[in-house]
Amino acid sequence: MAKRVLTTESGAPVADNQNSASAGLGGPLLLQDQHLLEKLARFNRERIPERVVHARGSGAYGYFEVTDDVTGFTRADFLSEVGKRTETFIRFSTVADSLGGADAVRDPRGFALKFYTDEGNYDLVGNNTPVFFIKDPIKFPDFIHSQKRDPFTGRQEPDNVWDFWAHSPEATHQVTWLMGDRGIPASYRHMNGYGSHTYQWTNAQGEAFFVKYHFKTNQGVRSLSADQAAELVGKDANSHQTDLLQAIERGVNPSWTLYVQVMPAAEAADYRFNPFDLTKVWPHADHPLQRVGRLVLDRNPDNVFAEVEQAAFSPNNFVPGIGPSPDKMLQGRLFAYADAHRYRLGVNHTQLPVNAPRTPVVDNYGRDGLHATRYGSRYDKNYEPNSYAGPAQTDAALSSPLAVHGWTGTHEAPAHAKDDDFFQAGELYRLMSEDEKGRLVANIAGGLPQVTRDDVIEKNLAHFHAADADYGKRVEEAVRALRED
Repeated sequence: MAKRVLTTESGAPVADNQNSASAGLGGPLLLQDQHLLEKLARFNRERIPERVVHARGSGAYGYFEVTDDVTGFTRADFLSEVGKRTETFIRFSTVADSLGGADAVRDPRGFALKFYTDEGNYDLVGNNTPVFFIKDPIKFPDFIHSQKRDPFTGRQEPDNVWDFWAHSPEATHQVTWLMGDRGIPASYRHMNGYGSHTYQWTNAQGEAFFVKYHFKTNQGVRSLSADQAAELVGKDANSHQTDLLQAIERGVNPSWTLYVQVMPAAEAADYRFNPFDLTKVWPHADHPLQRVGRLVLDRNPDNVFAEVEQAAFSPNNFVPGIGPSPDKMLQGRLFAYADAHRYRLGVNHTQLPVNAPRTPVVDNYGRDGLHATRYGSRYDKNYEPNSYAGPAQTDAALSSPLAVHGWTGTHEAPAHAKDDDFFQAGELYRLMSEDEKGRLVANIAGGLPQVTRDDVIEKNLAHFHAADADYGKRVEEAVRALRED
């Protein structure tokens, strides 16, 4: 095998990589040492801005295989026949902490999946919980600010966390999830994933359906107590990354079974609560889980920075047969995710290998910009329409149109028979065993008494009382006992 020669970025061979060029044996260094300047300048620029949320993550490649016929609901080609496989890339992440945080912390987990389909990339950006803290994207920056490090103390402050939740009663359902047993997964392999949002599927006949995605782990759900998590963080802050990496390297390939809930579009308007509210789930009794296929992870990235850190997922990357719903949070994310990637990675981030579609041709009028690698021929025009046989639009819409009506302006969600913020949090609590309820109460009581304002504590207690009388009573007793101590 031929000896590999070290070169500069421009391809010139490097004669000495151990000593900088100087003026004489002990003299000052020379500005003409191109290799030294290139190494230092590149090193200064190696770090890109970290994600505002989901900064700490792990990823893997795999495939999705269709196991059940869903062509009655969608004309998406990658779901068109049983047995069909599509290459995928997934990124798991914590939400609130920075890139230097630990894995085994109480936090929702991102579950972002990229399908490299023959019709372009389809990105499904979800979490390991089926709901979220808020239902309108205008509140998202404020919510994240409340969960991030305080600008004065430089740490996450219980005052900020619980104050925001006190003013956001719709968060009670997700807070119950977060403070329960599943708030700290034992590993990325041992948690479920959810599309969380409601999406639209359209079949070949043009019929529209609203769907929710559920990825059920085939490894079984396993979680950590607060004490177990603290011990694990002390041993290995990268515990979830370590577990995922080593499992796949050993050939123990984690997998999930995908199910969907399906609602005919005509049912949405008269459903008993707003089906597009991200703080609520659809009861399985109304819309049972229907199996679609399985996701298998079988290959680790070769370079974490190039593939995991530069992976860009955007929920507006749809394929024919799949589209958005009126879910307000989803509507906001259709813009926000892609915009964040343009800031972090540049306007041409879709040309990076991990983000590039696997379709035979990518043909549009995007030109120039930082790191542009797709040019076209010398005769291509960069405008449309044109008279030179450039790419032109098709008549095929991705999804079915939605009827809209009413006046422009800011509106709350349309009224439904049962739209309060607490009933599903109460239903979740009542599903728990006595041991699970005890741990939930203990986890809430571990944080809420640290809040310095009595009115903030009282508002949060009122939310738990509104969800379930026993839930509120237990939390209040635990919080007051710790406050008196």
